[in-house]
Amino acid sequence: MTKSDIIEGVYERLGGFSKKEAAAIVETILDVIKEALTRGEKVKISSFGSFSVRAKRKRRGRNPKTGATLEISARRVLTFKPSQVLKSSLNP
Repeated sequence: MTKSDIIEGVYERLGGFSKKEAAAIVETILDVIKEALTRGEKVKISSFGSFSVRAKRKRRGRNPKTGATLEISARRVLTFKPSQVLKSSLNP
C-alpha cells in the first residue's frame, strides 16, 4: 500500500472531502508523526501500535562478500510494536 492508496481510502470513506483535502489530511498526520519521532517522542496509536526511536551503538560488522571487517556507525532506528488488537486481527 502506498501513500496515494491511503489518500484514496480516506477520500472514499470520508466522502465530504475533495481528493486535495484528503491528501492534505494524510500529509498533515504523517508530518505530525514524523516531527514527534524526530524529537524522540513515542507515538502511540490506539488499537494499531506504537512507534519509537531507539539508539543503536556503533559496532563491528563484516562485509559478507569480502569478509573484511568494518565499523558500523551509531545511529537511531525506528521501531514499531503492534498493539494486541492489531495482532489479534492478523491472527484470528
